[in-house]
Amino acid sequence: MDIIVIGGGPAGMMAAISSSKAGNQVTLIEKNNILGKKILITGKGRCNITNAIDIKEFINNVPGNGKFLYSAFDNFTNIDILELLKKEGVEVKKERGNRYFPVSDKAEDVRVALERQVKKSRVQIKLDCKADKIELDSEGKVNAVIVDGKRFKADKVILATGGKSYPLTGSTGDGYIMAQNLGHTITDIKGSLVPLISKNGTCKKLQGLSLRNVAVEIADIEANKKIYDDFGEMLFTHFGVSGPTILSSSAHLLRYKNIEEKMNSNKIVLKIDLKPALTSKQLDSRILRDFEEMKNKQFKNSLDKLLPKKIIEVIIEKSGINKEKPVNEITKQERQKLVEIIKCFEININGFRPVEEAIVTAGGINIKEINPKTMESKIVKGLYFAGEIIDVDAYTGGFNLQIAYSTGYTAGMN
Repeated sequence: MDIIVIGGGPAGMMAAISSSKAGNQVTLIEKNNILGKKILITGKGRCNITNAIDIKEFINNVPGNGKFLYSAFDNFTNIDILELLKKEGVEVKKERGNRYFPVSDKAEDVRVALERQVKKSRVQIKLDCKADKIELDSEGKVNAVIVDGKRFKADKVILATGGKSYPLTGSTGDGYIMAQNLGHTITDIKGSLVPLISKNGTCKKLQGLSLRNVAVEIADIEANKKIYDDFGEMLFTHFGVSGPTILSSSAHLLRYKNIEEKMNSNKIVLKIDLKPALTSKQLDSRILRDFEEMKNKQFKNSLDKLLPKKIIEVIIEKSGINKEKPVNEITKQERQKLVEIIKCFEININGFRPVEEAIVTAGGINIKEINPKTMESKIVKGLYFAGEIIDVDAYTGGFNLQIAYSTGYTAGMN
């Protein structure tokens, strides 16, 4: 059979490999000048290949329609992708959060390994080519793809064009239009794993400051409800906050009831514990010791050992303590206030950055219109889907790339 795969990202490459191994003639259409361009920006350029947890637990890390992926994850597991990469000479290492990365710390090694597998599978690769339309025959079955005005015969087509995040890598939503034109429903497209906006000015003062080993909590203060908590890294930016803990929180916030309205009315608050290893009592004792050492100094010069320099001025401002005050004159009540702020540094969250800045897209082809066992469309015979174009999305940690490999493999083998 003649199979055309549209989109040469990780899902498209895996679909092409497994389809060719099933004995088909496969053509892979990619509008970029290389395959797997988006892989190069994953994991901050290091590529978080997959996760080490048991594949059965992956579903718990997919808040966006995880149950749809049972069959796909069974068909091609985290162990399978690691074995495939090992055959191509890519050694891996496990880091915090059970995340697998290449030992080289180079995403390019993963991209090249997958590309080599595609070439070894005798797939015909067409780069710098844009698919415009999928043609159906009189019975409503796939029979061709129009690529840059030329018609290519196809018995089956796998659509793996990605979502709308990072459009510079080619994810511009073309696939949604093609699927919609064939009668498919596209659910609301939003950014997931996306930085958050804060309008209160604090973040702008702290832009560029990266915090490690902090505890974060995002809460709905109106409902007195914790939405998300995490431990790890975060970053202040000119528009708000970013970093691993913040990106993961966005996947939860997206699904929280009336979130836009609550964000607009300052009801959503980020609480940062700058010293999570210390209880309030231990932190107070630590501050007392520092003050004892610096008893002749002014308050503004007494926190250098405790906090990053960039945040000290903001902490002093929030504490309401006169910065010129000698530390030996600071009262117990003032010290308590300082402890409270360090243990619960609050920032209002007012919105999400655009989908173009998200790591993955939430939303896409409605899963009710796709057979989860084969990835075939329930509307158009011979049309299959793989990867981010489907309405599934996961947390950070290699889960989204595993979705791409597993759905790609499943579409290709069928």
